[in-house]
Amino acid sequence: MASAPPERAHRDPGLQPERTVMSWGRTTLSLCVAASVFLRWMPHYGVGTLAMVLLAVGLAAGIYLTQRRRYAVRARGISDERIHADVAAVLWMSLSVLAIGTLGLVVVLSV
Repeated sequence: MASAPPERAHRDPGLQPERTVMSWGRTTLSLCVAASVFLRWMPHYGVGTLAMVLLAVGLAAGIYLTQRRRYAVRARGISDERIHADVAAVLWMSLSVLAIGTLGLVVVLSV
């Protein structure tokens, strides 16, 4: 006797939650690459680059750890036909990138 197929979390033919998860995954990868570049700066710019590395890795970890919840919220929003943009996440990421850039300028200009 065959079992019934699993219930889908949403009925979006465009798979919007999956695309969103993939874009956050690319952001996580980009932050890890940036942290690697900052580590390469360390011999020239000193220990100050560790703040940028820690910030980038911390942001990447935060994104990674919240992916499952973010996906569930978006899938439920599609099912309930009440989905809203995650303005807080975009604002938080924008401010974080601004902080990394500001730290980069401070580290580079202080040498």
